[in-house]
Amino acid sequence: MKFDDLDKKLRIYETYQDRQVLPGMYMVARIDGRNFTKLTKEKHDFQAPFDERFRDMMVETVKHLMCCGFNIIYGFTESDEISLLFHLRENTFGRKTRKLISIMAGEASAKFSSMLGDVAAFDCRISELPNALLVEDYFRWRNEDAHRNALNAHCYWNLRQNGHNKNEATKRIEGLSVSMKNELLHTYGVNFNDLPNWQKRGIGIYWENVKSTGVNPLSNETVEVTRRQLTTDMELPMGDAYNRYIAELIQKNEAL
Repeated sequence: MKFDDLDKKLRIYETYQDRQVLPGMYMVARIDGRNFTKLTKEKHDFQAPFDERFRDMMVETVKHLMCCGFNIIYGFTESDEISLLFHLRENTFGRKTRKLISIMAGEASAKFSSMLGDVAAFDCRISELPNALLVEDYFRWRNEDAHRNALNAHCYWNLRQNGHNKNEATKRIEGLSVSMKNELLHTYGVNFNDLPNWQKRGIGIYWENVKSTGVNPLSNETVEVTRRQLTTDMELPMGDAYNRYIAELIQKNEAL
């Protein structure tokens, strides 16, 4: 059988179930670390519950993803997860979810592994959101998840560092209200409100136009130039203020 005939015969098995995100739908990729608890707590000596080296590696991974060929207008990271908001009119690979998922997971895994010096893997899923209000709520959901996870993590690791084993620490915080968890931290001299906001709210990364001066090599005249650069925000707002933060970012980018 000739190659062209084989290609036609077999390629359909690769592409038969291809699906595309409809035009006019917002796309958000959520990328999660696979088995990162073991990777960061057992194989590598990262500080618990939060480590600035790990934080910076996640931020660099987000920046890499925002520069790898897609029009991504906002990135958010907390713990070992990343959320990426594509521009509404992004049409790379015809918006095929198979392509988006495999490339995002692969690029994240490669970038993080290169920094870590060890194999690290991420998975990916795509949320298809029909309006900007749901995009706002999506990122508010992840923002509030960061807050909840930070409170639980600080409680758990303070217990572990003060003589409790895994099961004891887990049972100790099980069923506790937010106020009770805060009281638990107070017994160890920790005020949750005083902890860095990036631990409690996550980190945002977005594009910003920055003006600078340069010299035209042909005319030798001083000129003003505008270039895009990624800005990292470690002081994200919460609640309705974060909804407005996302809404303004979407409106600004859709006007471009």
